[in-house]
Amino acid sequence: MSEKACPLWVGYLLACPVRKWFENPVTILKPYVKPGMQALDFGCATGFFSLPMAEMVGPHGKVFCVDVRENFLNALKKQALKKGLSLRIETHVCRPDSLGLSHRENRIDFALASAVVHEVPDAALLFGELHAALKPGGLLLVIEPKGRVPLQDFQASISTAESRGFRAIDTPSINRGHAVLLKKKHPIEYSPEN
Repeated sequence: MSEKACPLWVGYLLACPVRKWFENPVTILKPYVKPGMQALDFGCATGFFSLPMAEMVGPHGKVFCVDVRENFLNALKKQALKKGLSLRIETHVCRPDSLGLSHRENRIDFALASAVVHEVPDAALLFGELHAALKPGGLLLVIEPKGRVPLQDFQASISTAESRGFRAIDTPSINRGHAVLLKKKHPIEYSPEN
């Protein structure tokens, strides 16, 4: 959703198998992603988290992979095909100003935004669209790199998410990252004025 999005070579670097040694996607996602779920990976790049997520949701689940860069999504689709996961993955190119997921309203069980919120020009809009996509009680895991995002900026992102109808319920320990697990508030708990 931003022109600050990382270039393709960085996307490939982020998908490097060595990264799994210090940031294992299965370990990170296992508490939240279950068979049969509808999951969303916003800012998925070339699929570092998307592909393991597709394995975890199983044949009856689906992972919606959203990125502003079509070339990232094309690389992800090739990897999904190689791994036999193409039927579990649906890719979507978003616009710089919108996720374009209104057709997914209240259908997503779990969403991930890893190393991407700091690149988005309007975090309130992003969190509002993610809130709309999630089912009531749905979970959003936000991870930001400590080296690029100061703690105070990360905390400001959490406040923005809370103003858009989320409640912080956990701060998982992620190597080299700030992380927060957010839960979509029940409609009774949330109004835009809160």
